[in-house]
Amino acid sequence: MNITIVTVGKLKEKYLKMGMDEFAKRLNPYAKLSFVEVADEKAPETLSDAEMENVKKKEADRILAKIGADAYVIALAIEGKMKTSEELAESLGSLMTYGRSKVVFVIGGSLGLHDDVLKRADELLSFSKMTFPHQMMKLILLEQVYRGFRIMRGEPYHK
Repeated sequence: MNITIVTVGKLKEKYLKMGMDEFAKRLNPYAKLSFVEVADEKAPETLSDAEMENVKKKEADRILAKIGADAYVIALAIEGKMKTSEELAESLGSLMTYGRSKVVFVIGGSLGLHDDVLKRADELLSFSKMTFPHQMMKLILLEQVYRGFRIMRGEPYHK
């Protein structure tokens, strides 16, 4: 399975990079993993609704340019479906079974994802009703994907 994680903005925090490297290494036997970071749109702290929409649209255009037509897209969105780790494992297993070998997870920027990205997504996934920093979400996602592969294979993992 080819898994791509598309995110807005660069990962800067060293401790998050170390965690990402660790889970990327652990995932290596299960899937081909790649990361795509698109530039975040610079914006002042306070934005009107129209300005916010404009920023999200520009980021959406960058995101969509990185997604192939044959990819199964899972966008992380607070309004998405919450799943257990076992349900995520089942979803990934089902995608592999039915020949969907290119899976793209999308994590938006600080303002979230534009409707264009949400419409392109085959699935919306939520990890919580809480808001997490998008950079940290990348690490949490990787850990859950790794956990999902361990579950699929019946291999032990910390509970």
